Amino acid sequence: MNTPIDASPSKVSSTTASPKDTVAEPSNASKQPKASCLFVTLGCAKNQVDTDRMRALLLKSGFEESRDASSADVVIINTCSFLESATSESIEVTLDLAQKRTSGITKLPIIMCGCVPSRYGAALDKELPEVSAFVKATDEDSIVGIVSDVLGIEHPTFSFSQELSARALRTIEGTSAFVKISEGCDRYCAFCAIPFIRGHYASRCPEEIFSEITMLMEGGVKEIILIGQDTGIWGEDFSSRGAASVLHKDSDLHDPSSASSFDKNSTQHESMNLAWLLREVARIVRPYKAWIRVLYLQPEGMTEDLIATIRDTPEVLPYIDIPIQHCNERLLKKMGRSGSASQLHKLFAHLRHEIPQMVLRTTGMVGFPTETDEEAAELVDFFKQEEFDYMSVFSYSQELGTTAAKMRGQISAETKIERTQTLRDTAEELGFAATAKHVGEVVDVIIDSIDMDSPDKERIGHAWFQAPDCDGCVHILDTDANPGDVVRVKLKEAYCYELVGELV
Repeated sequence: MNTPIDASPSKVSSTTASPKDTVAEPSNASKQPKASCLFVTLGCAKNQVDTDRMRALLLKSGFEESRDASSADVVIINTCSFLESATSESIEVTLDLAQKRTSGITKLPIIMCGCVPSRYGAALDKELPEVSAFVKATDEDSIVGIVSDVLGIEHPTFSFSQELSARALRTIEGTSAFVKISEGCDRYCAFCAIPFIRGHYASRCPEEIFSEITMLMEGGVKEIILIGQDTGIWGEDFSSRGAASVLHKDSDLHDPSSASSFDKNSTQHESMNLAWLLREVARIVRPYKAWIRVLYLQPEGMTEDLIATIRDTPEVLPYIDIPIQHCNERLLKKMGRSGSASQLHKLFAHLRHEIPQMVLRTTGMVGFPTETDEEAAELVDFFKQEEFDYMSVFSYSQELGTTAAKMRGQISAETKIERTQTLRDTAEELGFAATAKHVGEVVDVIIDSIDMDSPDKERIGHAWFQAPDCDGCVHILDTDANPGDVVRVKLKEAYCYELVGELV
């Protein structure tokens, strides 16, 4: 595979058990060995959701969770391979654990899951003999049997197929929860390997989404964040799949007493789209006074119905994440994307007109093959003109198997670094200014954690205009509020992407 290793293992995020975990005790728990698993999650929020599911499957089957390698019987690494650097990090983390095993610090077997096995397949057997088993993203529901085989123990006899069909299975941690509404992608952008890793786009059936969100609400979660590779087209594939594949036979969605109901024998699935889904999810979270946030919307997915739903549904935050990648029409076409600077300007102007308080997040990429200095400058100017609230900046990565990897006119590493830094400087300047504009406002803040290292144990949370873990936070002094509480705060000061507030 010859993937360079240049990532730091300090970026690794290990999931740990939480007092909020709500996984039912398996019926045969007493028959199962108490083998413990350490989970390591790399990459995006979608991977964290997959880890939550695997962890829940294992806990439900009688396994336990370990907080560190020294007390674990097996380590499960959920990997990312979106970029070469992410693949490098996944491999480095794996080899680091293997080295500890070789040196006698720990003897636990390693199971590699997710995007790296999905992308590289059988080649990994030879490249990474340190790994005991590889599990593609599409096979992660088989994790219980795979772990049992690796440890040489009897497979659990508890059957949870009905549980999986009737109620989504995952563990609950934190005050906000990511909920995947789809898998895969059909866009095949020239720079992106996701379709090869995750497969074709498939909307998740509504009953599973509703069931999972209901469970999360009952577990105390205060914010639902809907995610997918392309959330705006959720439901468009239902008409080709048919109602039988959209709804499970044991669905209770036709029950008028259920949180969200419709006739599963009708053709109503043809009208299911993201706007419909948001309205139905809003009905579920309304009694709990929870927030709904949507990420990963493509420009083409911003329909009038969706815009109106975001505007008119109080539970849905006026926060829109639209990754544009670039604004130059020639480059967008070369990327396999549509649009132009003028069309994007019109879209954002329309959004701001319809939803005046809207917060906008976007993503920009520089260094795509054949990009000129002038075209890179166009993106900088576009950012300045639109004054986005939050911007992620990426340098194009030549990914194996993608169309762009074979293109002529690859940009030198030095030039990509320079252009990336220029765009990132602009993004930070705009982002800091956007954060400062909130000073003086009185807003609701969800308490996410307590800084135990600070002298006064300050509380850290996020406001409606801050997506957790990526848009900064709010520091609150002089309060004894606990994680999960929602408090009213006046914002007093801004530091970069962070704010300081006091209770009102």
